[in-house]
Order: sequence, then C-alpha cells, then structure tokens
Amino acid sequence: MLTSFIDDRGINIAERAAGVLSTPYHKETATKHRVSRTISLSDMHNKTISGLVITGDDVPPITLKNCSNIRITGNRLFNSTAVGIYLYRCKNVTIDHNYISNVSTGVYVQQTNGGGIVVTDNQFLNMRGPLPRGQFVQFNNVNGPRCLIANNTCENIIGQSYAEDAISLYSSNGTAASPITVKNNRIRGGGPSRTGGGIALGDAGGSHQLVENNLLVNPGQYGIGVAGGTDMRILNNKIYAKRNTFTNVGISVWNQYTNISSCAIIEVRGNEVNWTNAKGILNPAWNSGNCGTVAGWDDNEWNSRIDFSILPRVLIKAKAESTR
Repeated sequence: MLTSFIDDRGINIAERAAGVLSTPYHKETATKHRVSRTISLSDMHNKTISGLVITGDDVPPITLKNCSNIRITGNRLFNSTAVGIYLYRCKNVTIDHNYISNVSTGVYVQQTNGGGIVVTDNQFLNMRGPLPRGQFVQFNNVNGPRCLIANNTCENIIGQSYAEDAISLYSSNGTAASPITVKNNRIRGGGPSRTGGGIALGDAGGSHQLVENNLLVNPGQYGIGVAGGTDMRILNNKIYAKRNTFTNVGISVWNQYTNISSCAIIEVRGNEVNWTNAKGILNPAWNSGNCGTVAGWDDNEWNSRIDFSILPRVLIKAKAESTR
C-alpha cells in the first residue's frame, strides 16, 4: 500500500515514484493498463488515477480519505476481500469507466458532506459480500448536491457472488434542487440473500433521492424499495424477476425506521414490473401504507409483459483478471 507523503509542491512522493497517477482517461488509451500496487491517499486534491490494474487481496485497491477533485477512470480493480474503491470524507470525486470485479463491494462512499460524488459508466461483476457489504455501489451518510450513480453495467452470477443490495442509499441526503440520482443503470443478478435486492432508497432515512430509467433483471429479494425518508421518487424503471427461492416483491414502499425517520412525499410512477415471488405468484408491488399517500401509484404497469430480454444476453464481456 502506498503511503501519502506530500512534498513542498503538493505532489505525493510515493505515488510519483511508483508512477501510479497518470494523464486523464481517453478512449483511445483506455486499453493500455499498467500494474500498480494498491493506492491509499489522504488529503489529496486535483488528481487523476487512470489506466491501472490493481489486485486488492485484503485491502481496497483504491482508498481516498479527505480528498477532493479526484477522478478515478479507466482502471481494472479486482480480487479483494475488501471493497474496490473506498471514499471517506471526500467530495467532488468522479469514478468512471472502470472495471471492478470480485470484491466485497464495488464502490463504498462514507461520510461525505460536500457532495459531488459521481459514479458513472463503470462495469461491476460479482460482488462477494458478505453482509453488510455486497453492493455494486453504496452511499453511507453521503450528503450534498451533484451526487449521481448512472449508466453503470452491473452483474452478479449465482455461485460466483453473494450480493446484498445492488445499489444502496443509506442515511444519505441530496437537496431539493439536486437529489441523489440513480439512473440508466443496467443491473442483473442477485441472491441468494433473502434481504438484498435491487435499489434501496431511504435506508435508515434520508431525503431527496431519485431513481429513474433503470433496467433490473432478477436482482434478488426485491426490485426497488423505499425503506424510509422523505422526497423519494421511483420513475420509469423496468423490473423483471422470475420465480426463485428468495424472490418477494418488485417495488415496495415501507417505512422500516419509524423510530428514527419519518416517511413522506413519495412518488412511484411510470414503472413496468413483471415479478414472480417464491410461491410462484405475481407480486409486482406492495405499499405498507405508513409513508402517506404515494403519488402516481396507479400510473404504473404492475403486470407488464417485459421479461429477461430487457437486458442483452451478454451484459459484461469477460476480462482476464490477471495483472500480467
């Protein structure tokens, strides 16, 4: 692991010596990777980490603490019992065009108050868990504007992964003008966890979260769920699951944190759901009734004819997970 030492010009001596920070990502050079040791940076700003192949083993391939204005792009990160990318008290960090596989959680972001956390256009394959890990992306106490999880391609294969929630927004808050937004993601595969599923909003409360235009196929116990919080919107998503031992419900609205969080201003509209539960019964949606009136509830196609073909047969092309 690299230790962060800063010289009088603000350059990290260890990373300069190892050559781990490179020029910004460009499509024409994205396939040119070089092997790097794991990276751990503290109090760093205005840097790009790109074009690296990193095996994590028992630590995250990339860790940032108290950093800002960082871009992590075009890397291949895999084979760690820890998370793939860990951000702690960071702001204005963009994570894009990376391939992340065989880690406990792909991207884990914790205690951010400045906003600007963007996770886009990445490929995630086989999250290992176990609980409380097992997400492609999890925000934990992430607060502020300009937070986005978008255009990612995500797949868990039963027997090669142990997924929990595919995308988890835990005790996190956007703003009324700039909600935390989860959109245009392609997600396939979940289980055998009986608690995990697709996209979780308002877990342990939170506010101003928007989930729209995502495609989910067999994501686990549930498809998309509001677990609490205020100003939560689920719009224009397509959700399909065949019968499995762990399948329950396509979309749910249920305040599971009545002792710590109110639940109100919920909108569920324009979604298409075809979901079969473990008993072989169609179970597209459930509203517990403890989040007030849910706007748009009747404006969804609860018994849609969509099926697994909403996602392509080959979602992620296999990459050789080798540092050679």
